Amino acid sequence: MNIFDFAEAAKSASIKLAAFESDKKNAALAAVATALDARRNEIISANADDLKRSEDEALDAPLLKRLKFDGPKIDDVIDGINSLITLDDPVGETLTATELDEGLELYKVACPIGVIGVIFESRPDALVQISTLCLKSGNGVMLKGGSEAIKTNRILADIISEASVATGIPDGWLQLLESRADVNEMLKLDQFIDLIIPRGSNEFVQYIMNNSNIAVLGHADGICHVYIDKDADIEMAVRIAEDSKCQYVAVCNATETLLVHSAVAAEFLPKMKASLDAHNVDLCGCDKTTAIIDITAATEESWKTEYLDYALSVKVVDDISEAIAHINKYGSGHTEAIVTSDKTAVESFMNLCDSGNVFWNCSTRFSDGFRYGLGAEVGISTNKIHARGPVGLEGLLIYKWKMIGSGQVVNDFSNKSFTHKKLDKKFEI
Repeated sequence: MNIFDFAEAAKSASIKLAAFESDKKNAALAAVATALDARRNEIISANADDLKRSEDEALDAPLLKRLKFDGPKIDDVIDGINSLITLDDPVGETLTATELDEGLELYKVACPIGVIGVIFESRPDALVQISTLCLKSGNGVMLKGGSEAIKTNRILADIISEASVATGIPDGWLQLLESRADVNEMLKLDQFIDLIIPRGSNEFVQYIMNNSNIAVLGHADGICHVYIDKDADIEMAVRIAEDSKCQYVAVCNATETLLVHSAVAAEFLPKMKASLDAHNVDLCGCDKTTAIIDITAATEESWKTEYLDYALSVKVVDDISEAIAHINKYGSGHTEAIVTSDKTAVESFMNLCDSGNVFWNCSTRFSDGFRYGLGAEVGISTNKIHARGPVGLEGLLIYKWKMIGSGQVVNDFSNKSFTHKKLDKKFEI
């Protein structure tokens, strides 16, 4: 089969899957979780081969960290599937109901998008999260992972497909692409693929958007910020800054730039440096920062960099307005956090930072679909379309309008008005 055949099969399966009842999809998800657990040794062995080959090919350390898929990560994805099973099925939910006339009712009802094409790199856990979210939301999925994870992705896709199809899910709903050439071919298949989610750099996302007629849900750079306000609790601020940067550096919700109000810089920066030195974080900073702590001087490029590593840019600002302006200029619209006890500052920060996620007194690492209770995520959108922030089940749905009549025709309304009365009822046949 070629990519055209794969896409046609996914489209055919997605049409059938859209009508599947929740209990059947949940049964399939439970079977997938059981199969992943039962075949974990095969998965770990395949991943070890990918790691060895990638190390020999000198893959960057952050990508190697993302590539590793061991027992604890398998446990994590199984926990994610079990959590996904417990979530209400949003497919078929009535969003609005309106009476147009007596016996003529209009319903806006949630439904699957169709076939989702997802392009990602390194992280095999992403394959599990994406495919199971698509299954729960009734979508077919075409997955293109990075070549560094080819063996791990292959066995995971086989397990998920086999386990789900064995419970009655339509064969072909999940397709795994392995060739780099498949990406460009995928972009041409707008008759089969309804949405593409590229997970990669800004340049990569822009390339996808510029070379396809398919709608794109962009997951670009994760240049996240933590702003330490003049009214911050210093010990809290140090703890949040450390977690935001160091809890797991090779992810898009790790903080890459720390902004510090000048009123607390002299007290905060030395404590922050001591905390981050324990993790061997490479710090660079503006002139005001380097006058307080001994670190490398930052450049203009520092503020634009997603490190995905033990590195952090630090800037001292004179007020919250300067912090917000910096975030809106250099940020990627992903996640920003403010540490302060001043509620007025919080309100300004949350209203004026042009990002999908804005936090108060907590780590940027909370920006995650599983932690939000969305049942993991297919990515984090920095777009301003139907889904923004972590994209879980609801982000994989669209809606259709369903109308129920009793013989009405448009000509009936030449001499009478529509009632347009809001109804508190669900769509039922």
